[in-house]
Amino acid sequence: MTSLPWLDPDELWFPAPDDALDEPDGLLAIGGDLAPKRLELAYRNGIFPWFSDEQPILWWSPNPRCVLFPDEVHIARRLRRTLNQQRYRITIDRNFSGVIRSCAEVRDEGTWITEEMELAYKRLFRRGLAHSFEAWNDHGELVAGLYGVAMGRCFFGESMFTRETDASKVVFVHVARQLEQWGYAMMDCQVENSHLISLGARCIPRSRFLSILGENIDQPPGHRQWNLEWHWARSDR
Repeated sequence: MTSLPWLDPDELWFPAPDDALDEPDGLLAIGGDLAPKRLELAYRNGIFPWFSDEQPILWWSPNPRCVLFPDEVHIARRLRRTLNQQRYRITIDRNFSGVIRSCAEVRDEGTWITEEMELAYKRLFRRGLAHSFEAWNDHGELVAGLYGVAMGRCFFGESMFTRETDASKVVFVHVARQLEQWGYAMMDCQVENSHLISLGARCIPRSRFLSILGENIDQPPGHRQWNLEWHWARSDR
């Protein structure tokens, strides 16, 4: 790690993503800050922060990159049954603080959403760059959610949580289908895991990810407001 560049909070720049380490995969730089301008520059270049409380700020650009192309979201039979039951009401940006706080709740393996990270993404939310999708049960309780950053025709998923079986999957389907309707090119999932793969995400080379990013980061999306326009119907495939 000593060979990695340390970023000065007073200097706004990042090394090229191709300079990232192979091991650990994608580690690119250390330090800097989580100011909105730096986070925006990071996402524009396919870079994201990921660190724990006892670490300095770490910046990553892994290779390969896990992404979801919105039209490739996979809906398994059990999930389709849950969607048909319409047990959850899905909203956008109704409770960003509640979603990120729930994502940050400490689990057995701990959490990377530090207080510093939480405050940083709340600032992005107030600037209209970060957004949340929420699932509410019949009692009006927040039972699942996902938050991320939107720039151009790209959505960068950061984290999601669930308190009821399949609720986060229902949210994920709504995110994908809504992004597809709005003309988004991709949803960045950052790092592969079995849950994401089961929902249709896949890994692509970093070079392809950066190419798609470059083509779409400055393209206006097909909407002005963050209001849910797509709704599940039993005939959906």
